[in-house]
Amino acid sequence: MISIVIPVFNERDSLSLLHEEIVQSAGRAGLECQVIFIDDGSSDGSWETIARLAKDNAHVEGVRFRRNFGKAAALAAGFAAARGDTILTLDADLQDDPAEIPNFLAALGQGQDVVSGWKKVRLDPWHKVWPSRLFNFMVSWLTGVKLHDHNCGMKCYRTSIFREIRLYGELHRFIPVLAAARGFKVGEIAINHRPRRFGQSKYGFRRFIKGFLDLLTVKFLTGFGQRPQHLLGTIGLVSFVLGNLGFLYLLATWIVRLWHPDAFEPIHRRALPMFALAAVVLGAQLMSIGFLAELIIAYQSGDQLPYSIAERTRDGPAPPDLAPPG
Repeated sequence: MISIVIPVFNERDSLSLLHEEIVQSAGRAGLECQVIFIDDGSSDGSWETIARLAKDNAHVEGVRFRRNFGKAAALAAGFAAARGDTILTLDADLQDDPAEIPNFLAALGQGQDVVSGWKKVRLDPWHKVWPSRLFNFMVSWLTGVKLHDHNCGMKCYRTSIFREIRLYGELHRFIPVLAAARGFKVGEIAINHRPRRFGQSKYGFRRFIKGFLDLLTVKFLTGFGQRPQHLLGTIGLVSFVLGNLGFLYLLATWIVRLWHPDAFEPIHRRALPMFALAAVVLGAQLMSIGFLAELIIAYQSGDQLPYSIAERTRDGPAPPDLAPPG
């Protein structure tokens, strides 16, 4: 069974048509599906449509938030409700084509764990397309996960991924990056992108600002999440050393001025003392923050392991002599 998770925010007019297309696509492919609509605080009557669909169709389920919590929260709620071995996400605006569902499953069958959609021919205004392409290039360059369209809402996952990845904030667009950091195989397929028929786009310029900040967070989590001191400590140490070199230079010039008063400007007339002091203080703070971050990681109570197991030769816990302490 495949679980289809659909975040909804004021998409009443498209829900019935989307459900009909999903049923037709699943029927042609002979798939058993679970369709989960997550109403993320809609105010246009979307929940009434979802409730009607759930009443008339046993495979449809609905979850309603008390207010708008964001797409990542909606997806997390959908993943928690999913019962299938495979999860597919798509947007509710009918721009994602449910006819692509069998193609995603075929790609998973070729050994991928995550398959991302690529809107190769994108039917959106240029002021959305070009910033999105720039953002996708930055994500691929910084993370090493080479996808043409990280922002595409149509993606397919093996359910096991979400035992190891926790979503929060607006990190939903970076699930392939987070999965790749855990060792899962990530791929993509070109999909049919359709023009919007109902409603208005929920995304604006603020989306790209938030996306860039989230990208920095993901880069830190995937690159230094288990060793923050390697990043913070390195930057702090370089700053600390440069600041002290500045003070040593000032000390040397002060000594020279004792015999040659006109050789250098007086220290109190220079900007270097302020820069050197700022560098020393910044370096000490960054190294201290790095130590605190290491302590938090060492004693954190979370259940995410620093590794990901693909399979075992036998089931059950490790033998007593190999089991980790505690």
